[in-house]
Amino acid sequence: MTVAEYIAERLFSEGVRYVFGVPGGASIPLIEAIRQAGIAFVLTAEERSAGFMADVTARITGIPGVCHSTFGPGATNMSTGVGCALLDRSPLLALTSEMPDDWIDRTTQMNINHQALFKPVTKATFRLSPRNVQSVLPRALSICNEEYPGPVHLGIPSDIAGNQVSSDVKSQEVRRQQIPENNHDITEIKNLLKSSKNPVIAIGLTAARLCNSRQVNTLLTGFQVPVLLTPMAKGLIDEEHPCYAGVLSHALSDYLEDIISQADLVIGLGYDPVEYNYESWMPDVPLIHFDTVLPDLPRSRHVYSFVGDPTDWFAILSELKLTSGIISSGLLAEVREEMDSVFRGFTSGFGPVTVMKVLGEMLPRDTIVTVDVGSHLHLAGQYWKTHGFQNLIMTNGWSSMGFGLPAAIAAKLNKPSSTVVCLTGDGGFLMSAGEVLTARRCLASIIIVVFSDGELNLIKLKQTWKGLQPYGIHISSGDLFGSECFLGAKVFNATSETTLRDAVMNALILDETVIINAIIDPEDYKWLVVKQK
Repeated sequence: MTVAEYIAERLFSEGVRYVFGVPGGASIPLIEAIRQAGIAFVLTAEERSAGFMADVTARITGIPGVCHSTFGPGATNMSTGVGCALLDRSPLLALTSEMPDDWIDRTTQMNINHQALFKPVTKATFRLSPRNVQSVLPRALSICNEEYPGPVHLGIPSDIAGNQVSSDVKSQEVRRQQIPENNHDITEIKNLLKSSKNPVIAIGLTAARLCNSRQVNTLLTGFQVPVLLTPMAKGLIDEEHPCYAGVLSHALSDYLEDIISQADLVIGLGYDPVEYNYESWMPDVPLIHFDTVLPDLPRSRHVYSFVGDPTDWFAILSELKLTSGIISSGLLAEVREEMDSVFRGFTSGFGPVTVMKVLGEMLPRDTIVTVDVGSHLHLAGQYWKTHGFQNLIMTNGWSSMGFGLPAAIAAKLNKPSSTVVCLTGDGGFLMSAGEVLTARRCLASIIIVVFSDGELNLIKLKQTWKGLQPYGIHISSGDLFGSECFLGAKVFNATSETTLRDAVMNALILDETVIINAIIDPEDYKWLVVKQK
């Protein structure tokens, strides 16, 4: 078996069905081996999108996503998408072509040190050879899946694809992850839980990856306390659940301070600080942190950590029976009603809240929604109703613009029977607009809703918070598209609630990629997006 054949066959046996990227001359034998193995190579408009698509594929399937690039500029482009998998915690293999051994340290076209490039944005980076591929590839697959999951880079010298693999049975052993012995006394944690009168649960990214709504709902049957979510944990609890409080750091999250200020204990359930550090919102009360690893935690507080499997988290908490005073007093219900009332107050004009309201009313309840970075993300994170489906896909650890459209394509490829909608600002859309052709070529019929306001609104808000005049944020004036078609996709303009409803109805009927250009008044954002501490 050749190196290329071994890589392709091993990936297929792991469940990989897509490799995303842009080929180079050196990678032709590998791509052919991938095709022969039954894996589809998805050509992307550029390599950053390939990383995003691999990331989202991993989130949806639980199988490591795979992306590919050629030398130099291809690799630097892809590193942005690979970084997304690092800080959004997705298992991923990043494959790049590299110079042969004779040229690796020479001055030559497109040649840079890929191991140095990818080291800061991966868990590990390796250079393959016919002698080590049988040991390195299994090890890379193991590393990318270990907690926290993330990307591993594999450099493939351009002259080894057709070489025969050197057999070495011993080298196929895969290391096993060890749980660190850093847990606090469980009795101490339970005593702290039992003595609390007003605890608050903060659920985060680790729980979003490893838990489901059923587990959370079962816990809350007897342990009725307010639940705060980080943005990427959205959907783990239905917004109508009596314990649901809201989403930290997103629109109107300052209203949650009335709940947080009453807490005498914070329980971090699979809470990953990569999204939002505890110090940014917690009162000066004890913290119990349940996780699969021990991350960077506050040093200035009373912190009690438990590292283990989620089953163990819920086992410890299931012994508790309590109704928090924050709920029994009616405070939580009051805060929720106040936030809902504020949102309703922004539905008379044609702004982002109206667009979200219409989409929420017209789209199927189980629609998969991908959201790009921008002011609209802060609104979606708080206002969008998931109905308990974990179908809101975003990047918050990495927070790269241009994520939404590639993410939607990956979601549709992996869930072809689902309705998939991308919510993006005009700035984020322009960063990945070429992927409209990728969607059409892959027959990935998605609905792209562009919140067109002609500016980078979130940067504009941050400038005004500093007392500065908006500068360097204007994208366009007038119609963003100026046409009824963009790269072969139909464009429906929406300038009112009525025209938006018509556009959504047409988009749902058509079995093709459609763009809805929602030309909005961005004024809502000024009142809804919260300045972070």
